[in-house]
Amino acid sequence: MIEKDDWRLLSGPVIGREEELKNIPLYYIPFQPFSEKWDHEHCTFCWAKFYLHEECLQEGYCTEPQNSRNADWICPECYEDFKEMFGWTLKKGISE
Repeated sequence: MIEKDDWRLLSGPVIGREEELKNIPLYYIPFQPFSEKWDHEHCTFCWAKFYLHEECLQEGYCTEPQNSRNADWICPECYEDFKEMFGWTLKKGISE
């Protein structure tokens, strides 16, 4: 179990959003850019990069069934580390 003082909970975009991210459905989907200008995303917890390049994450857990302006992305490692703490459920994405 991850400790409440894990660095990923104490820095970055997750600060102040813990309750908002609890008990929500997540979708395991391939990353697709939102637009030509908005071509990548970052994990809400660790800031790992989602991008269509072999050195970056190309699929992960998303708060929306497809990438959108309001979507949060969570990398597979952070999903495994925080799924119990946040009580996430897994849903099927539109691509499945």
